[in-house]
Amino acid sequence: MKTTFFTLALATGLFLNSCTSNDDPIVATPAATGEITGTITANQTFAYGNYTLKGIVKVASGVTVTFDAGSTITANKTTGDNALVVLNGGKLNINGTADKPVVFTEASATPGSWGGIIMYGDAPIKAIGGVTTSTSEDGNALPYGGTNATHNGGSLNYARVEYAGAKLADGTKENNGFTFYSVGSGTTLDHLVSYKGADDGYEFFGGTVSMTNAISYGNYDDAFDWQDGWQGQNNANWYAYQTGKGNYGMEIECSNNNNSFFPKITNITLKREAGCTPEVAGDIQVDAFQFKKEGNGDYSNIIISGYGDYTEGTTVYKGAAVKIQDATTNTNQVNGSKIKLTNVTISSTSQITPVGATSSILVNFPVGNFATTTTTIGASLKAGGWATVSGASLIK
Repeated sequence: MKTTFFTLALATGLFLNSCTSNDDPIVATPAATGEITGTITANQTFAYGNYTLKGIVKVASGVTVTFDAGSTITANKTTGDNALVVLNGGKLNINGTADKPVVFTEASATPGSWGGIIMYGDAPIKAIGGVTTSTSEDGNALPYGGTNATHNGGSLNYARVEYAGAKLADGTKENNGFTFYSVGSGTTLDHLVSYKGADDGYEFFGGTVSMTNAISYGNYDDAFDWQDGWQGQNNANWYAYQTGKGNYGMEIECSNNNNSFFPKITNITLKREAGCTPEVAGDIQVDAFQFKKEGNGDYSNIIISGYGDYTEGTTVYKGAAVKIQDATTNTNQVNGSKIKLTNVTISSTSQITPVGATSSILVNFPVGNFATTTTTIGASLKAGGWATVSGASLIK
């Protein structure tokens, strides 16, 4: 009998391979299982499966770790600190697909429950004081920064990190969904999702890496954040949806260095859902773009929506499309034409014209450096399993 099978037996964890022939057997591929722990010191590929990540797992220098499409890797905060750390010289390859992303999650489904994915490289940075090396704040306290602009930390494709944001060890700050320390342009970051973390969705500490097709959804701090002279040049299709708690859509700084270089990002959507509040009461961060400490950059084709009034106590705070936090950034970066935002469509936002954080900061962009329109499309992303959680699309 000629029979055709196209079945995915999720309940049993088996893939049943499609088969069309006379009396051919059905070949069942079971989902692999296992625990991932310690420092990985030899190349390893994790086949499609359901794995447990325990502890601070490190990919050693010279080692490549690969995850196949459809895999789920689950940490559990009850076991202590958990994170996946790619050391400088190591590589992480995540081979997800649009319908079968690789998901890194945490058992309790609680924001702030593990450290997410952290990657180190040796691309250039420019940290506070203009220094070219620094020490990470993630709890690993590792050095970062170097001269290898094309550093290659691997290829992250169709990967989702859920419920990150924990401090590790004596780390000075919470970690993000994805954290990149001096990662280079040889690294691929494409179709990534940072979902409901307790800190930023993504943070770059210097480096030259670029990111395309990225979603930051429901993260408590900023959707996107960077410092230390990050200068990725080929960024596109960044989408943020801030719901529940959330601070800035983008927090942009250069560690108080008046750099001659800056990042470039095109096709950006920043949306803030009605009722979204700042992460911490009293710390009012409700703007779409915030520039401080010499932050700069070239941004184009932008949608900003929902950054309206926020009331705390008896005070009404007005969200801004663009806020310049300090006078030095205004003088050197705005007046110096190192901040450009063009083809910007703004709606449901209290302050459409760029403003200073205080009345003494008078913001006047040079002609052509801040330009609005009504026809921008912003981030252009295709829906699919990679952008779906519990049956709901993350693209609103």
